Amino acid sequence: MKLLYISNDINEVKKMYDVKDIANWFLTYNSYMETNQGADGISNLKLQKLLYYAQSAYLALKNTPLFSNNIVAWNHGPVVEEVYQKYKKYGSDDIKEFDKVDIDKETEKILTEVYNVFGEYSAWGLRNLTHTEKPYVETKINNVIPQDLMKESFKENYV
Repeated sequence: MKLLYISNDINEVKKMYDVKDIANWFLTYNSYMETNQGADGISNLKLQKLLYYAQSAYLALKNTPLFSNNIVAWNHGPVVEEVYQKYKKYGSDDIKEFDKVDIDKETEKILTEVYNVFGEYSAWGLRNLTHTEKPYVETKINNVIPQDLMKESFKENYV
């Protein structure tokens, strides 16, 4: 699987988002896909991995972070702790609480590609995928996964 992305605008403004806005975007988009294409719901575990891949893709394609929050290596893979805490009450159930957010078109294009490539996996499938990749493998449990590892690994494997 490869993500292909070409920007037509060399003067793009680099905007850093609140991670909760990116989480809301994935949940909103997935709700649309559930209704219109029969997609499965998103659990907290799956959302964490989508955030990880979104950050990795943005780093690889834009050379800057999408959001400022750290991603930490937990036993079941990469996690943004703030988002985990917000949705942990759902356990392994699908998250049904989200707000519509405004994301710029170029970022939305990247998020849509991330969703299209990684959203087809189950939560456990994404967990297993991250466990085979260099950023997670080379980071000790409960430590921050270095952004440079995320960026390089994504470039090597998906761009």
